Amino acid sequence: MKLLNDLRNLDRNNIGGWPKSAKIFFTVLLFGLVGFFGWYLIISDQQDNLNTLAGKEEQLKQEFSQKQAKAVNLEALQQQLDEMQDMLRQLLRQLPSRTEMPELLVDISQTALSAGLETELFQPGAEIPKDFYAEKPIQLRMVGNYHQFGTFISGVASLPRVVILTLHDVSLTPKDKNGMLVLQGTVKTYRYLEDDESAEAKAANARPAGAKTGGQK
Repeated sequence: MKLLNDLRNLDRNNIGGWPKSAKIFFTVLLFGLVGFFGWYLIISDQQDNLNTLAGKEEQLKQEFSQKQAKAVNLEALQQQLDEMQDMLRQLLRQLPSRTEMPELLVDISQTALSAGLETELFQPGAEIPKDFYAEKPIQLRMVGNYHQFGTFISGVASLPRVVILTLHDVSLTPKDKNGMLVLQGTVKTYRYLEDDESAEAKAANARPAGAKTGGQK
């Protein structure tokens, strides 16, 4: 208990006269405080950074494992992709070709006529080439009843070539009290692109907007 007695009897105005035990106690205490604040201000931040880096390391390991698994299966995945592209080309080949497109438009128009529809407007627009196919918009206005429109759709579906018609901004409104309807708007039909056309379409779609082709000024 000598240390406690020495601490009680310390003279704050005469630090040099303190007992040796008191000096040792306060020296140890001072080093302890310096060490604590040093750890709190410096080592603690470094520990947080270490934990953050450890978490990032774990994330990178997971990403590496996933990429490694993909790399191992890359050949099989590439083969599957090639097979899917071949299937897509085969399906696209069932669409009309460039030379068949004019005849197809005539067939669609004749199908509407055979169904009893009154065609007031049937105006094909310019083609819009995509990567593997081309869109052909058609502005139309037809008059008929529900039965006639149903016959028209059934007739288009039975054409020798696969014909896809999609509706865009199309309205169907009554014309009179006799059940006659007016169908007006835009439909789009599609054809496949030949290999040279497909290459040109891909190049055009990949070209930045506003870029000029060679030879243009």
